[in-house]
Amino acid sequence: MSAYWLDWLSLLTRWAHLIVGIAWIGASFYFVWLDNHLDAPDDEALKAKGVAGELWAVHGGGFYNPQKYRLGPPQMPGHLHWFYWEAYSTWLSGFAMLVLVYFLNPALNLLDPARAAPAGYAGVAVALGFIVGGWIVYDGLCRSPLAKAGWMLQAVLALLLAQAAFALCWLFSGRGAFILFGAMLGTMMVANVAMVIIPGQRRMVAAIAAGQAPDPRDAQRGKQRSVHNTYFTLPVLLTMISNHYAGVSNAPRNALALVLLAAAGAAIRHWFVLRHRARERAGRTSPLTLITGLLLIAVTAALLQPPAVGGGPVGMARAQAIVAARCTSCHAERPSFPGLAAAPKGVLFDSPARIEARRAAIAVQVQSGAMPPGNLTGLGDDERAELLRWARAP
Repeated sequence: MSAYWLDWLSLLTRWAHLIVGIAWIGASFYFVWLDNHLDAPDDEALKAKGVAGELWAVHGGGFYNPQKYRLGPPQMPGHLHWFYWEAYSTWLSGFAMLVLVYFLNPALNLLDPARAAPAGYAGVAVALGFIVGGWIVYDGLCRSPLAKAGWMLQAVLALLLAQAAFALCWLFSGRGAFILFGAMLGTMMVANVAMVIIPGQRRMVAAIAAGQAPDPRDAQRGKQRSVHNTYFTLPVLLTMISNHYAGVSNAPRNALALVLLAAAGAAIRHWFVLRHRARERAGRTSPLTLITGLLLIAVTAALLQPPAVGGGPVGMARAQAIVAARCTSCHAERPSFPGLAAAPKGVLFDSPARIEARRAAIAVQVQSGAMPPGNLTGLGDDERAELLRWARAP
């Protein structure tokens, strides 16, 4: 397939991934909110039917009264809506994007000769091992005795995920490591739906249809995995946008940044979960977890601040010569680099004016080592320092 049609396929797949991802995350956030806003019913008839909580809401000119049963209704309704295709479609489109952008041409975005992963498709195999292995380890922990001690399970998961982040950043390019960390978490989330939540719900429905009481363990496991998914969401969203911010994903301390920002996302999400139940605390919610998340972001930004670069001034002519030699194979009207139909992000360096307009962005990309990807065009250390002096000049 030509680079032109691959670009179109990438655009349409990314668009679909965004649409179904919004649908899944929106539904997930709504049900977490709903669970935390249910009140025990006052109506004795509802209690007799097994309703554990209900909510009255108004939206779009209509009134809604969702109800949640302790395990299930006395008998199955004629139509039951299931929530799973949003999750499945998100993973399928996301994995397709992973293949198109990172796996088909691993040297461009996934691998870095300065990192430890093997070259070519062997590196892709290592990446797939993290995605599959992450789910196997996570699922095993959730089924282990640790699951009965919630805080211990969470601590072990946090430790293992931090180790995975450091391993990925040691093995792969910065943007590759960040996106693989997100793909690993996203796979856990979707597998939670496909292999735990939905099968458990099917068993509960079958039991009710047969006039039997559902197994409460299915409800408990589904709830556990659903809660995990809501805390994974913000870290996954971070990794999805990280490839646009090389100053973070390709920073010298990118592994630490990934761990701290993922922890910040989980902490901020926890504050929202607590806030959903503020009515139980007279409308008050402690800002501690929100402040913790914001402080982690501030600490990360401080840690990643680039150092000053010494040396004499560098003029535009010299900067243009370096850019022409090391950057325009990709950033041209018709890129000569294999697999590219157009300049990445539409960035062109075919004139001094266009180079000058990107001065600040060039400084970030060159400082972080994100560009050239994997240093495929052989940008030397002296050239990198010269570009930085030019880009940072007042």
